[in-house]
This record gives sequence, structure tokens and C-alpha cells, in this order.
Amino acid sequence: MNKRGVDCDGKPYNRFFLIAVLLLGAFCVVANHTVITTALPGMMHDLHIDADTGQWLTSGFLLMNGIMIPVTGMLMHRVSSKKLLIAAMYLFLTGTVLASAAPNFSLLLIGRLIQALATGIILPLMQAVLLLIFPKRERGVAMGLDGLVLALARVIAPTSAGWTMDHFNWRILFCSFIPLALIVLLLAQKGMKTIVPLDERRIDKLSLILSTLGFGSLLYGFSSVGRYGWVSAPVITGLAAGTFGVACFVFRECTITSPMLNLRVFRSPLFGFSVFAGGTLMTVMFGAELVLPIYIQTVRGESAFFSGLVMLPGALVMGIMNPVTGLVYDRVGIRRLAIAGMGLLTLSTLPFVFLTMTTKITALAILYAVRFLGIAMVMMPITAAGMNTLPDTWISDGTAVVNMMRTVIGSIGTAVLISVMSDVTERELPEKGMQASDPALAHVLRTDAALNGVNAAFLVAVGFCAVTWALTFFLKKKSG
Repeated sequence: MNKRGVDCDGKPYNRFFLIAVLLLGAFCVVANHTVITTALPGMMHDLHIDADTGQWLTSGFLLMNGIMIPVTGMLMHRVSSKKLLIAAMYLFLTGTVLASAAPNFSLLLIGRLIQALATGIILPLMQAVLLLIFPKRERGVAMGLDGLVLALARVIAPTSAGWTMDHFNWRILFCSFIPLALIVLLLAQKGMKTIVPLDERRIDKLSLILSTLGFGSLLYGFSSVGRYGWVSAPVITGLAAGTFGVACFVFRECTITSPMLNLRVFRSPLFGFSVFAGGTLMTVMFGAELVLPIYIQTVRGESAFFSGLVMLPGALVMGIMNPVTGLVYDRVGIRRLAIAGMGLLTLSTLPFVFLTMTTKITALAILYAVRFLGIAMVMMPITAAGMNTLPDTWISDGTAVVNMMRTVIGSIGTAVLISVMSDVTERELPEKGMQASDPALAHVLRTDAALNGVNAAFLVAVGFCAVTWALTFFLKKKSG
């Protein structure tokens, strides 16, 4: 790749500097999201909330992120890339300050949602710019850089969050992102340029309303399972309203002249599969990152820092392998990589269904690392393969669609895993009177209930993985 390029205004710029600014901004917002994984049990304790409520800090974040992404697809064509990145970082700073000072869960959630708006701008902007400044034959490398940022955030954030929770509190976690965001703002003033061509696209307000209500209702329905049960009125109403809203949203996008999401990208079967596979990977990745710390801290009684250390090898493997799998994809295509990666992920997730109080932590860390090797073999290569089937004029549309759909699927899937875990745990908890009559037995039964809930959540994750693995065998040999 040449060191210098030319932006949409015909002005030269330093490509390496531009890429560095984008990757640093993306690292900031992804690490901010990832710190919740090891910090959540402690936050639940401090704020006196249960897992069903606490998971909104992740699933609500993902949903708001997903809702913002298609808007970003429009904004990228109306606002210069530089102004868009700077505005997103200011949004991120606002949400971070609010979250760090929040006196209760409600304001903390609002701060997280504002941070999610910024994330919904920065990640698709980074992908669109990387895909446009790299030639098609090198886009596996571009997505490898994207994946490298995701992995590095997972290397640093959970472990540092665990140490912080053990010695300080969760407010310090959010405060630590303020100086990093200020650095990105300063660098963006000089290094960021307009890469995505501008036009006069408008934002369809009705589409935005329908997508928000539709996907939001689906998430609410799935998230309420643990508290109310699958056949309860809130769950059924949420799922029904969400399905209707999403159907109306899809119909409108297919019938108006200027849709918020260009759904014509789904004419490519490989692109459609990349969206589905990405959603599955987001579900099993984010879901495990929430469930495993609950097992380590709540069931096994270990510290937050310890749970971060257990997950550290997996993040390291993903960080090392993302650029490597990008290069492998550029040479061999997607089919063999996807079959091997999803098979590895499915088989290495299966042992988590059988966790016990005596499961060796070393084996747990190794299996978790193998899971992330499987994710690295599929996540970014399948994204690059899907994007390569689209014309360059649809790149920003494609990044908006793939990021929105896999994020929304991931948020709903994560909510399903947590709801299943909470539902199983709640059903197996001992009667309240047992705490007074036999506290020792009550403690054992509560621990068993939590353990069974964790195992049930991983069983659902295995199901998601197995279905996606089966579909990889239908990929054509020359796909991607």
C-alpha cells in the first residue's frame, strides 16, 4: 500500500497516519464496551441489580449501536469523514463523563447509550474507509486490521477492568477513557480526511422510527424471558410488536426511493450469509464474555482480576490471528476457512455446557482461547468475502447493513443467553425460607442453580454455532 493517498477533495494525505487515527478511535470505543464483561458482577452488586437488569448495559448498548449504524451509512455521504469522527468522539466523551458520575443504574444506562451512539458512528466509518483505501485483493488485510483492534481491546480491557474493580470501582473504568478520547480528538484534527464521497442522501425518519421500535421491542421481549418466562404477556407482546415493526421496516426499505438501508446488498447470497454468521459470532463472543465472569466470580468465588486473566489468552490469540487469517483468506478464499473456524468454535464451546465446581481453570482458559481462534478464522474473513461481492459504490451501504444486522442479532442473541441463564437459575433457586432453616444447604443450592444457568446458556450458544457451522458447507468453493 502506498504511503500517501488522495482524499475526495483531491488533497494528499498520509495513509498510515489516517489508519492509525481510525484504529485508535475504534480501540477506544471497543475497549469501553468490553470493560463491562469483567466489571458487571461488581456493578450488579454495587447498584443492587440482577443479571437481567445488568445485561442491558451490554444488550442495550449493542441495540443502540445497531440502530445508529444505518444512520451512519447516510451521514457518511452527507458529512465529511473528518467532521463525523470528531463529532462521534465528542459524543463518546459526553456519555463517558455521564457514566462515570452516574448516581444510579438509570443514568449509567443513559451514559452507556450515548457511548453506543458514538460507537455506531466510529466502527462503520472505520470499515468503510479501510475498504475504500485498500484494493480489493488486499481487503482481507484491511479486515484483519479491523479485527486486530477488536482483539487488542479484549486483551487489555477485561484484565485491566478486573484489576480496577478489585482495587477501586467501576467509575474509574470510565474515567480512564477520557484522556484517550481527548488524544483521538487532537489527532483527528490533523490526520483524518474525507474518504467517503459525499452526496445529498436524506435520512428517512419513518424508517428510523420503525427500526428503533421493531428491533427495540424484539430485544425487550427476549430480555424479559428471565424475569417473566417465555409465555408471559411482556415477552409475547414484545416479540409480536418487534416482529411487526421489523416487517414494516423491511417493507418500507424495499419500496421507497431513498431507503435508510440499501437492502439490495442482500442480492448477494454470500453477503447475506456473512451477516448471519457475523451475528452468530457476536452472540457467542459477547454472550460468553458476560456469562463466563459470572461463573468465575459468582459460582467459583474468584476475583474480577482473576476472571480477566482467564479470558486474556483468548483475546491474545484473536489479536495475533486476525491479521494472519486475513492474509490466509486473501490466498485461499472463505469456504475452507469458514468450515474449519466454525467447527473449531462449535467443538470448543461444547465443554462449557458441562462446567462444574471443580473444572480446572487452566483447561477453561485453554478452551476459551481455542474458541477465539475459531472466531478469528471466520469473523473478519467472512466480512471481507461478503463485501467483495458488492460494487465499490455500495461499500458504505454494505458496511452499514453488516454492522447493524450483526450488532442487532448479537444484542438479541446475548439477551437470549442471559435470559436462559436467569430463567434456569431462578427456577432452581431454593425456597426463601431455607435460608433461615438451613443456610449451608441454601448456599449450596443457590450455587448449583447459578451453575446450571451458566451451563444452559452455553448450550444455547452451542446451538447457534452448530447451525452456522452446518451452513458453511453450502458455501461455494470459489466463494470470496
